[in-house]
Amino acid sequence: MSIPASSQPAQIPPEPAQVQPQPAGALPDPDTAIAIRGLAKRFGEKIAVNGVSLDVPAGSFYGLVGPNGAGKTTAMSMATGLLRPDHGQIWIHGTDVWAEPLVAKRRMGVLADGVRLFDRLTGEQLVTYSGLLRGLDRDTVAERTADLLRVMDLTSDAGKLVVDYSAGMTKKVALASAMIHAPQVLVLDEPFEAVDPVSAANIRDILAQFVASGGTVIVSSHVMDLVQRMCDHVAVIAQGNLLAAGTVDEVRDGRSLEDRFVDLVGGRSTGEGLSWLRT
Repeated sequence: MSIPASSQPAQIPPEPAQVQPQPAGALPDPDTAIAIRGLAKRFGEKIAVNGVSLDVPAGSFYGLVGPNGAGKTTAMSMATGLLRPDHGQIWIHGTDVWAEPLVAKRRMGVLADGVRLFDRLTGEQLVTYSGLLRGLDRDTVAERTADLLRVMDLTSDAGKLVVDYSAGMTKKVALASAMIHAPQVLVLDEPFEAVDPVSAANIRDILAQFVASGGTVIVSSHVMDLVQRMCDHVAVIAQGNLLAAGTVDEVRDGRSLEDRFVDLVGGRSTGEGLSWLRT
């Protein structure tokens, strides 16, 4: 199991909850792709992330799962330097994200959910722009852009404005933009949301190849079947609390990941009281 603070799942505190920051402790192993210690964030009275500690092993395909509003996006935004935490620390391969942000961000590729792209650029221009922002020379950017568009099956649409792309095409060009600088770690928030099955299969193949070549992927999702088939590690988060983490087999404990998830998170209801709906 990879819950560094405790071997037991965290318990969801009663309402009103209080943020429970944890001490940072010893520096993580630099071979750990992402190390999170005591991460916490509050928005007014709402505790979005409550003292989460987690290790993502290098070379793993890691799933972060939870119901809507569980704190997944907030946690990933803090881990990638997009949102400053109230408490806690994050390291990317041993580099503190908030102490050395430029070094840490060079090691990451990020696909954030709900963040608008520069969609008045063409697909080719967007990927090129991303590469130039990363400090790559123009020849390298041109070569890598062509490679990424080909692998993403976007070559024929390279000259089309991103605003005119489908949801699947938009996810793929955003992923290409996140990969152009050859990061060590990809952090992807809901990369399969609103994506058609063919595009989703292509994205899965690309990510599997990235992991096979030594990269690390952490992806958030609430689709249990997808995570169970795709990931080798998983963490379950609900109401801002980490409930379980480890390999997929460890977390699902002999059952399907969906059944284990429902047991951990709770809240399942029946259809009682809907007799009027029957025919």
